[in-house]
Amino acid sequence: MDIYERLKDELRLLAGDSMDEKVSVVSARALTAKEAIGETGRDDYPLLKGKEAMVEALYKGVKGHAFTDMPGGFEGTVRDVIMLPLANNFERAVFIATINAVMREAGLITGTVHCRDDEPGRCARELVSYVREKFGNPRIAFVGFQPGMIERLSEVFQMRVLDLDEDNIGKKKFGIVIESPEATEDVLAWGDIILATGSTCVNGTITRFVGQKPVIFFGVSGAAVTKLMGFERYCRYPH
Repeated sequence: MDIYERLKDELRLLAGDSMDEKVSVVSARALTAKEAIGETGRDDYPLLKGKEAMVEALYKGVKGHAFTDMPGGFEGTVRDVIMLPLANNFERAVFIATINAVMREAGLITGTVHCRDDEPGRCARELVSYVREKFGNPRIAFVGFQPGMIERLSEVFQMRVLDLDEDNIGKKKFGIVIESPEATEDVLAWGDIILATGSTCVNGTITRFVGQKPVIFFGVSGAAVTKLMGFERYCRYPH
């Protein structure tokens, strides 16, 4: 079954009789960088550079976040969200943020709100130990530009990094040349494990990274997807 159809089925099931009740209105809005992650002490996160935005869905007072490069506002019911065709990154961001909020309200997941201030840096440092304990000394195929994690991991492991941002592609970051999506097959074949941003469930590329070798999704966007699909997720400071 298609991942998004599986998610829509879950959303229908969880919403139940609340799908059309106005008290269960879902709203999503683009957060400012400071609202989303606070003061991190660095300026190279895509969110802080304006390359991405955080979308926040509110369902029965519970929040769910998702990263996207197509932010915007949305107001409607859960039924309206389920009816979205998910034809672009904006619609998928609204959908993913919403199911994150709904599943959290149901008590099925945590970590649907992005960590803040010094927590992203601490999370990146602890990722090194996490990888070493689980996999030893693997070659890492890293999907998405998460500078804190890349900086820390590159001090210890061999890495290749894929990114969609043309401003990063071909540039050397932390001693690693960032590669384009055209190199995906080669990079995935090279790596022993895959570390992929949960934003792949927003941009629709998530299916390219599962089923081949060990994959760990990191970040807030993948909270619901990883729970439902049984994928591994790294999120050290859930909110």
